[in-house]
Amino acid sequence: MLGETLRRLRGIYGYSAKEMSERLGISGSYLSEIEKGRKPPTLDLLNRYSKILGIRTSSLMRFSEEFDCAEKHGAGQDFITGLMSRLIDTFAAEE
Repeated sequence: MLGETLRRLRGIYGYSAKEMSERLGISGSYLSEIEKGRKPPTLDLLNRYSKILGIRTSSLMRFSEEFDCAEKHGAGQDFITGLMSRLIDTFAAEE
């Protein structure tokens, strides 16, 4: 489920697959394999994701676990919607 989480976060932050693979320094096909859950990301790669997204690696892992749990209960989209709402509120408060 980590791959799906990374794919969704990429979308939330507005990165195309090409942009993200370039920023991560990996091929587009490798990114696709990770996002489809066919290959696990390394810790180094997770750290790079975290830097790009501006979140801690531990938060990235926690988000993945929470999303996985929500998906199992049929509430994955609601979880994503809530996350996006919190992000918008955070950005608005920073202005």
